[in-house]
Amino acid sequence: MLLRDPKNAKFLIIRFSSFGDVVQTLSVPSAIKASFPEAQIHWITRKDMAPLLKNHPNIDKIWEFDRKAGLKGLIRLCLQMRREGFTHIYDAHNNMRSRVITWILRPLGILGVGPKFIRRSIRRWKRFLLFKFRINTFEMPFSGQRDLLEPLQPWGISKVSPAAPQIFPSEESHKKAQEVLGPYADCVALAPSAAFFLKRWPKEYWKELILLNPDQRFVLLGGPEDSFIEDIRDVAPERVLNLAGKCSLQVSSSVVALSRMLISNDTGLLHVAEQLGQRTIALMGPAPFGFPSRSSTKVLEIDLKCRPCSKHGQGPCVNKEKYHQCLVDITPEQVTREMKLLLRTSHR
Repeated sequence: MLLRDPKNAKFLIIRFSSFGDVVQTLSVPSAIKASFPEAQIHWITRKDMAPLLKNHPNIDKIWEFDRKAGLKGLIRLCLQMRREGFTHIYDAHNNMRSRVITWILRPLGILGVGPKFIRRSIRRWKRFLLFKFRINTFEMPFSGQRDLLEPLQPWGISKVSPAAPQIFPSEESHKKAQEVLGPYADCVALAPSAAFFLKRWPKEYWKELILLNPDQRFVLLGGPEDSFIEDIRDVAPERVLNLAGKCSLQVSSSVVALSRMLISNDTGLLHVAEQLGQRTIALMGPAPFGFPSRSSTKVLEIDLKCRPCSKHGQGPCVNKEKYHQCLVDITPEQVTREMKLLLRTSHR
């Protein structure tokens, strides 16, 4: 029988992806430690996400899953994990892979035998009411981190986010960030991309923001597929550095840490800044479930009856009066005012 003594507790967190969700889940280990100070905490994640977890003082072991290994590889990894004798398992992902893990690690779970277990609910009924009938039964304001912590309350774990920082870029990634930044150190970082177009502040607005601030240097961050970001740089190439596709997730995180502040769409780097405690302006559009919640972040949003309109901002836009109004009505002049106000405040 597994020990239930808090001093002998051993937790497993399951969260494979995505970038932003993994970063938000980084608050969970510290929340667990606040209630179980002597517990061991393990985490299984996708191999490409594992570096984001490294150096976290409250994660004792990271289990890396390589998607190329397929189902057989996942089963082999789970059989190794069974030897750990976990007392608590938190499925923060709730997909087929996470269910395979729980089936293997607690085969008699249906009988109540084995590790204590919580699976984060996707809340399909609440989402259906929200997106189909505009009936909102979610706790307000929306908060991505609270939604990840709330399921753990039956174990006596608080749903209040632990203080930043909750992400810890390595010294190596900091050095690489300093190298790629060069004279652009201490600039303002911009994250113009997002997984879905409707979550993106218009490209022309980013250009105008840069032109409205002729004395400020900027660095642009994004992925290798974000070729449109070079167009933003071209508006003032003498004081804008484009690092899109040139940095790993870890180095990009260090760039955010070394910058004066971040201005970001609803995307993974927004959550990096949140977990660093970095000053941030969040441009929030159609999606509700990645909302930041720390005082270091200034949320800019437009109150519309059609918001939120989709889970991830995948669309289509349902605003019949003005396409993409939720982000189009946030002006570069407004963002400039907020940026200057935040830059006058002390850094973290």
